Amino acid sequence: MAQCVQSVQEFIQDSFVPLVAALCSEEAERLTRRNNLSFAELVRPFCRLTSEVHMRDPNNQLHIIKNLKIAVNNIITHPPQPGAIRKLLHDVVSVSQPAEGLVANVITAGDYDLNISATTPWFESYRECFLQSMPASDHEFLNHYVACMLVVSSSEPDPVEQFLKLSQEQHRIQHSNEYSYPKWFIPNTLKYYVLLHDVSTGEEQRADSIYEEMKQRYGTQGCYLLKINSRVSNRGADEQIPDPWSQYLQKNTIQNQDSYEDYTVSNKNTDHLISDGIDSEIKDGLSNNFKTHPLQLDHPSGSLDSADYMKASTSLQDSKKSNSGSPHGACLTLTDHDRIRQFIQEFTFRGLLPHIEKTIRQLNDQLISRKGLSRSLFSATKKWFSGSKVPEKSINELKNTSGLLYPPEAPELQIRKMADLCFLVQHYELAYSCYHTAKKDFLNDQAMLYAAGALEMAAVSAFLQPGAPRPYPAHYMETAIQTYRDICKNMVLAERCVLLSAEILKSQSKYSEAAALLIRLTSEDSDLRSALLLEQAAHCFINMKSPMVRKFAFHMILAGHRFSKAGQKKHALRCYCQAMQVYKGKGWSLAEDHINFTIGRQSFTLRQLDNAVSAFRHILINDSKQPPAQQGAFLREYLYVYKNATQLSPDGPLPQLPLPYINSSATRVFFGHDRRPAEGEKQAATHVSLDQEYDSESSQQWKELEEQVVSVINKGTIPSNFQPTQFCLNRYSDNSKFPLAVIEEPITVEVSFRNPLKVPLLLTDLSLLWKFQPKDFSAKHDGETKEQGTCDEDMVGTEAIAEFLINSEETKVARLKLFPHQTGELHILGVVYNLGSVQGAVSLDGIDPSIGLQTGKFVSNGLSVRGRQDLEIQGPRLNNTKEEKTSIKYGPDRRLDPIITEEMPLLEVFFINFPTGLLCGEIRKAYVEFVNVSKCPLTALKVVSKHPEFFTFGGNTAALTPLSPSASENCSAYKTVVTDPTSVRTALLSSASSADFGLGTGGSPEVIQVPLPDAVLLPGASVQLPMWLRGPDEEGVHEINFLFYYESIKKHSKMCHRVLRHTAVICTSRSLHIRATVCRSNALGDEEGRGDNMLLFVDVENINTSETGVKEFHIVQVSSNSKHWKLQKSVNISGDKDTKLASRERAKLCFKAVRCKNSEENYTFADIVFGNEQIISSASPCADFFFQSLSSEFKRTHVQSHTHASQRAVKQSFDETVRLIQKCSEVDLNIVVLWKAYVVEDSKQLILEGQHHVTLNTVGKEAFSFPQKQELPETVLLKFFRPENTPVPARPTPEQLSNLIKTSLHYPESFNHSFHQKSLCLVPVTLLLSNCSQAVVDVMIDLRHKPTSSEALEIHGSFTWLGQTQYKLQLKGQEVYSLQLKACFVHTGVYNLGTPRVFAKLVDQVTLFETSQQNSMPALIIINNI
Repeated sequence: MAQCVQSVQEFIQDSFVPLVAALCSEEAERLTRRNNLSFAELVRPFCRLTSEVHMRDPNNQLHIIKNLKIAVNNIITHPPQPGAIRKLLHDVVSVSQPAEGLVANVITAGDYDLNISATTPWFESYRECFLQSMPASDHEFLNHYVACMLVVSSSEPDPVEQFLKLSQEQHRIQHSNEYSYPKWFIPNTLKYYVLLHDVSTGEEQRADSIYEEMKQRYGTQGCYLLKINSRVSNRGADEQIPDPWSQYLQKNTIQNQDSYEDYTVSNKNTDHLISDGIDSEIKDGLSNNFKTHPLQLDHPSGSLDSADYMKASTSLQDSKKSNSGSPHGACLTLTDHDRIRQFIQEFTFRGLLPHIEKTIRQLNDQLISRKGLSRSLFSATKKWFSGSKVPEKSINELKNTSGLLYPPEAPELQIRKMADLCFLVQHYELAYSCYHTAKKDFLNDQAMLYAAGALEMAAVSAFLQPGAPRPYPAHYMETAIQTYRDICKNMVLAERCVLLSAEILKSQSKYSEAAALLIRLTSEDSDLRSALLLEQAAHCFINMKSPMVRKFAFHMILAGHRFSKAGQKKHALRCYCQAMQVYKGKGWSLAEDHINFTIGRQSFTLRQLDNAVSAFRHILINDSKQPPAQQGAFLREYLYVYKNATQLSPDGPLPQLPLPYINSSATRVFFGHDRRPAEGEKQAATHVSLDQEYDSESSQQWKELEEQVVSVINKGTIPSNFQPTQFCLNRYSDNSKFPLAVIEEPITVEVSFRNPLKVPLLLTDLSLLWKFQPKDFSAKHDGETKEQGTCDEDMVGTEAIAEFLINSEETKVARLKLFPHQTGELHILGVVYNLGSVQGAVSLDGIDPSIGLQTGKFVSNGLSVRGRQDLEIQGPRLNNTKEEKTSIKYGPDRRLDPIITEEMPLLEVFFINFPTGLLCGEIRKAYVEFVNVSKCPLTALKVVSKHPEFFTFGGNTAALTPLSPSASENCSAYKTVVTDPTSVRTALLSSASSADFGLGTGGSPEVIQVPLPDAVLLPGASVQLPMWLRGPDEEGVHEINFLFYYESIKKHSKMCHRVLRHTAVICTSRSLHIRATVCRSNALGDEEGRGDNMLLFVDVENINTSETGVKEFHIVQVSSNSKHWKLQKSVNISGDKDTKLASRERAKLCFKAVRCKNSEENYTFADIVFGNEQIISSASPCADFFFQSLSSEFKRTHVQSHTHASQRAVKQSFDETVRLIQKCSEVDLNIVVLWKAYVVEDSKQLILEGQHHVTLNTVGKEAFSFPQKQELPETVLLKFFRPENTPVPARPTPEQLSNLIKTSLHYPESFNHSFHQKSLCLVPVTLLLSNCSQAVVDVMIDLRHKPTSSEALEIHGSFTWLGQTQYKLQLKGQEVYSLQLKACFVHTGVYNLGTPRVFAKLVDQVTLFETSQQNSMPALIIINNI
């Protein structure tokens, strides 16, 4: 139980006090009414004695009475109506509420910190009022009147006569049969005569004379002169006199009201009807039929009603009616207060206590005389006949004999009467012995009501005895309560027992027993009583040594439920709120939902709308486990309450709505227009859209492409203020900088909503909430910040979604747009919408937004509320510095704070006839359309790609006015010329500069200028340009990224350029595989007499599989491109004009290549045509793709060679030598093989064209059309070693050395000589020496070499060279030298002339390198004899 103001002893003493009746004449009543008080009310604050009182018990022992209080009441001749008592108790409880500023008691139990009100003043008020208003009963005398005051005014004509009348009236009320109420203690009630004198108006002498007469008539101890109303009304109006009556009169007592109507709190919540259990058995016909569980909601789907609130407030007003008007005691002075106090003292000392003392003596004497004879004889007789003591029967065996009535003079009642009198004057020892005796007698007679009363008071007397001679007999109380409740059916008396016993048990810290007792008396006949007792039981649980928190909470819930049924809304709300502290956040979601729902309803009834909204919000935002119907009910209640709350402050800020959930971090922001769909053959650039998933790798690639083009524009550096363009911002993008948006271009915000409920939510009029600060970035002038409003549509246009339905437990995104019309800073704050529910709580997947009938009516019915939700995005956690790593810090996320910049051009790109599948190396012509859809011109249009070899717009030689895209499918993508049949297999020469094709200008090959006419695209203009595509050399699916870069003609401070993205997906299939080798020709001279020529072998294989429908490939042309070499003619053994390759067939082609005379700048193109048409390889697109492949090949080899750069720096001079020697074996020759493929598709033949490139770098080394995949080395054990820093200088290989000087012997194949005529045969031999390098070379020829092996001698025979055997020559770069030699033979045979040894060295070097002959055929000569 909660703490009380009084101690348990004070509480019990004040509950049972001597009752004194007051009977006043009309004139006396009029005098007291001047103070707005009746006589009984006038004396009530002074009824507690301030000093100890002494009296003697029957044994003549002195007994001290401390702190005695008496009660003076007006005589009411009819018992109080049960309905009146119910109303009174209801009002007492509803008026008493917790104080506003009261500091709650904080109890810590385990994990719980609970704020609980330590006191419950409403319970104490109820208890006091309940005990005071108990009707008198015949089985006990505690609330019977002991004395009667007869009050007469001194101003009456004959006061003595008036006393006589009042005395007769009292006698009639007590002794005639027409009045059964009130009850009187003993027949000769003490009459005390009080003469009331009004000092302000009455004559004092007359009053004194009348008082003297009264003393003679009634004795000095039986009368009193009370002087009141000393205060003169017109003086000292400002004098402050205390008002001791207010605290008593606030509690409406039953005695000072003459009539009450039967009252019920509400049509279904009624408290108990009171019966005294003796005179009549009154059944309570209005009790509740409690059939549902206490925690079940009353109406799960109903809406709140404010009628209960009105009822609760009317009862409070009724209770204050009696207090209204003028203040109490207005005519009394402090002296009058003392006189009244003195009067009560005199009455008690001289009248009441002597009377009680005398009565106790008389009763004691009577009992001794009567009981000594009759009871002892009776008990002796019983003993004789029965032979042993009759065992006490258990309470359940005793039959109900509440109808048994003792006559008033029965000795059992006299004992009880004496016990009650002793109890009233605090003689608890004597009282206990009398109650104990009476209890035995009543039980013997099986008078159960009387026995229960005696047991109850015996237990209380035992507890109150000073010095505690015996323990508190709790079992007496248990028996009494059970008897009252079960046998006598008297709940009022049972309740009194429980209130007394629980207080006693609490004082002994027996909280568990007290709680059990309180809970036992909760029943259906009174909700108010049950609520109060359950609340006290809950306090018992929390006040235990080890607090039982959950039991406390559970019983608080039960108490709150009963308070609610009793119409005590405030108390119900308080109980639920206190219990909520325990259930909150413990995972008991259903219990939490119930409590929150009830708190919401009660708060709404009490017009505490903010609390109601908060409670309903909790139900909705926690992951509810309620069934859909219940969730729908919760949602409707919430909307109803919210609507009421917002109507109170319609002009206030928009409230925050709890539903649906918004995943703020998943918010995406897209800048720009939505992508146009493809129209027929036109395919729009893929660009960026919200439908694409974010890919960090792809995002990085786009960033690198943009950096690359910006670097080229800015002469190789990236500006410090460069900000990569981000079209779509999300949780993965870099949002640390303010994004840039362009005026008049939409900003789309994708908000992710989640509906946690199992019922659909309908959002209407959904739009973004923003804040805008206009700024002119050119004028540096700041404007005022504008919040969103209807007048600001000229700054930022807002698009609203009329209806947005989110089904149960669905996550759905809404795309909301803003249209900025001014430059400045925009801040997107959140979303604003109307939240409503859909009737029937069914899933409406197929709802058509254009049909607003079904959902629109909910808005008109008011079941939707307008509110907002903020988009608050937490930035990424910082983890760079030590401080950031050790603490939790988050960076900014500015994706919702774009800066609106000035107008910029806007490019759209369309691709026409763009293929999705190509053969490797296939050339296809497509068209690109560039459209400027903005209002300002664009310039500096460039495209950048990681794969520049995939496409070309044509070089400067290409025509800028292309054919229309609708030209024939079979028209060639190449520029062709019809050839003369005689020129077949002979090279047709042309030349071109790499600068014509965008190479050699020092720029990046990946950045390509788009050849716009006049380099500007005007607003609204469009231009179509041809684009040639070449299928990548590797088969598979290729994603090729194009980034189109463009600028505005006018330079802006914020945005310098714009980009447009396109990703082309091309699937390539295998076509031809080409390998080529080049070797030096043995013939030193060509047609022009120059000594440099080579043979080129080209091996072509058809590796295409038949799935693609390719029937066969035709090699139509082989072209060479080089600055130094050119193809001269085809060496074709067979006479076939055309080279056809079916699947898996191979062909080998042989060509002769010679040095060309061109300058260093231009490339020489030599075309060897196998068909009727020459493809001009030096024109677009053939040359474009050649140069692009050249640059990509150069880039690849450059990267490989770059790793060896450090080694090349060592021993510079030696390396230069090596380099010059190596250069002799290098060849800079590129081959382009052009082909046609015949494809059958849909029974129609198509001709596809293509080209493959082979780059030949080294003599004798095989080259391929695309790099061979290197085999992965087998796994080997790891070896740990320190790499040596000193590189070994590279020595030239023998093969490279042999290529420094090329030698050739010219001689007759056979020589006829007559050995008979001349024994020596001399043959002239010419030795041609050719310097292959560009440097001056010293050559030494040694003819003394002889073959040592016997085999060589056997085969060829021996001969000698005549003349000079050693020569030293110096050959200039590329020089051919002819040396005349003579060979001498002595007989016929076959001889090998290839014996000269040739040594060479560079002029400035010391070391000689021997040049070994190439692996050529032996120089054989046949000597014949004639």
